Amino acid sequence: MVNVSAASPVEVEPTVVPDDLTHLSKPWVTIVWNDPVNLMTYVTYVFETYFGYPRKKAEKLMMEVHEDGKSVVSTGTREEMERDVQAMHEYGLWATLQKAD
Repeated sequence: MVNVSAASPVEVEPTVVPDDLTHLSKPWVTIVWNDPVNLMTYVTYVFETYFGYPRKKAEKLMMEVHEDGKSVVSTGTREEMERDVQAMHEYGLWATLQKAD
């Protein structure tokens, strides 16, 4: 049996600075923008292929792009969203990233 004295160290939670809280509470998003070049079927195909979305979700996102001019297609860390934006560019789609609202 271990004898723990009253002088044992007390665990203290690490200090969290506001920037860290903001980073955790506001993830980044990838936005795909409407363009006059790509067909709706192709955009749906890209969302299914790259993101692995089922056809219904891919079509819903594609319709947002078509009707609203843009759609948030993924959410995550900045690094993940940079990767998704790069992939969308490689597929020929217009995409950007920004902090989530």
